[in-house]
Parts: sequence; structure tokens; C-alpha cells
Amino acid sequence: MIDLYRTMARIRAFELAAEVASQGGVGVLGAKVDERAKVRGPLHLSIGQEAVAAGVCAHLRREDLLTSTHRGHGHTLAKGGNVRRMMAELFGRADGSNGGKGGSMHIADFSVGMLGANGVVTAGLPIACGAAHALKLQGKPNVVACFFGDGAINRGPFLEALNWAAVYRLPVLFVCEDNRYSATTSTAGLTAGPGVAARANALGVPSETVDGNDVEAVSAMAERLVAKVRGGEGPQLLHALTWRVRGHVSVDTQAYRDPQDLQGALDADPLKRARARALASGASAAQLDAIDAEVQAEIDDAVAFADASPPPDVAAAYTDIQTTGAGAWL
Repeated sequence: MIDLYRTMARIRAFELAAEVASQGGVGVLGAKVDERAKVRGPLHLSIGQEAVAAGVCAHLRREDLLTSTHRGHGHTLAKGGNVRRMMAELFGRADGSNGGKGGSMHIADFSVGMLGANGVVTAGLPIACGAAHALKLQGKPNVVACFFGDGAINRGPFLEALNWAAVYRLPVLFVCEDNRYSATTSTAGLTAGPGVAARANALGVPSETVDGNDVEAVSAMAERLVAKVRGGEGPQLLHALTWRVRGHVSVDTQAYRDPQDLQGALDADPLKRARARALASGASAAQLDAIDAEVQAEIDDAVAFADASPPPDVAAAYTDIQTTGAGAWL
């Protein structure tokens, strides 16, 4: 429980710091971007959803793989991504995880098996299946965790990916991080039928639903489902019901959202619930306060590191691209 709490606290502190650093970094309705902003462009926060990333990734090995969404900071951190290099990537600096060229929506860290966040809804699912198929052909004992949002279930690649995984019994754990909103619209009004779990079952992918704000429940279910996937039982789907506290992006004021709905999300804060559970299980307030202070110092250090990192050299714009001729990487 202490380890899960620490992971969640690190994700929360990282995203709160990134949110502050992004203020003024996105022009709204033609407004000029504030040149003082450290994080430029859309920033998608997973504040309120930390229990899903922490609970699932607690049961992944370093060699296991992961694909994410445009809201991928928490997944990357929970998988073991370097905090300093992640923050530098958000700042667009040369010391970032991807040399400052990926930013928030395309952050990746192959050293810990994090294949990348993705700005295209549902795009991570077929990528996960490709990676899982490769693992299967290579005879490796690893699994792929594939995170996606509830909005993804109404797009074609969801059907294609689950069908592919089921036909070939691929080692994939599909994780639907259901925060109930597709950008600025409630997903319920866009989704026919009973939803993701029923669709997965219809495609031959066993699915189970869990309270995504209860980190112990997520962890217990993930442990069981990862064991099934790793044991050769084929793909599984974990449907985690959670809440998005912030808007779709950092500048989203959520004017479209019922205040009672937002209050319900705040009341269900997974970090507060985890703290209460830890205290009830014998942890002391001083112990948890020390963790909070430890991760805050870690994030403060990451911000300072990112701020001191230089921007990428202009020449870097011509690296990591593929030629249209011979197909060689430059």
C-alpha cells in the first residue's frame, strides 16, 4: 500500500508542477502564447486517475511493454520513467526523454518498455497488438499493457485490435481508463449498448470492471489478469471506472460539466482514499507526510533540471526521421 501511495503521489506532484509550468502556454481563441510558459501546447492531465496507472503498472516487469494515450504522464511514471528527463521533455529541452521533440503527447521511454503516448485516439491499441505479436513470435515471456480511454471504444481500431489479439491469443492486457468523458462530451451519450466490457466479451476477450479510484482493487485485479496473460491464456480487458478532475486539456474550464458531477469526482479522489486506507492499515501520518515531502522534492528537482536544460540544437530537427528512398534512418 505504501508503494502504491508513493507512485500515486509522484504522479500527482508531477502533473501539478507541469500544470503550473504550462500556464499561458496554449493560446485560446487566438490569444497569444505567453513566452514565459515552460510547457507549450496542449497538456492532458490525469489528475484523479492515478490509481489506474499505479495499480496496473505495479504488476509489470521492466521488460514488459506499455502503450499509452495523450494522457500518458502517469503511465510513464508508474512504469519507471525518469522524472527529470520526463519533465525536460515536457519543457521541450534537449535532455528530455525524446530529446525535447516529443513533448507531453508523444513522450516515450524504451528503456522501461514505455513505447509511447499517442495523440491519436485509439492508435495505441494496434501498436500494442503489434508489439505483443512480436513478443509471441520471439517466444518471450513478457506482456503488453495497453491503456486507452472510454472514447476509444467507438473507433474502428478498438474492434480491429481486440479481434487481432483474440484470434492470435496475444499477451495483451487492455486497460480501459474510463473517465466518462470523450474530450468535452459525456461518453454515455455517444455509446450504444452496454459499453466496453460487453464489446470485449463479444470479441472473445474476457473483461472485468473495477472501481478505478480504489488503488487496492485495481492492483488486485491487475495482478490476477496479468498472471493470466503471462500464463498464455490470451488477452484480457480491465475496465477501470474513474473520474477526470481536470478538463480535457489544461486550459479547459469544463463549462460543459455539471458542477455536481465535478464535485463527485473531487470527493472520489483516489489519493485521499489511498491515504485513508494506509492509515487504517497501520501506516502513520508522519510516514505518509514524509512520502509527500520526498516526492515533492523529487519533482522540484526535476523542474529545476528541466529549466536548466538547453533547447535542442537546430540540427536535431533532421535526425530520427526516415528517408523516402532507401528507408535508412538518418
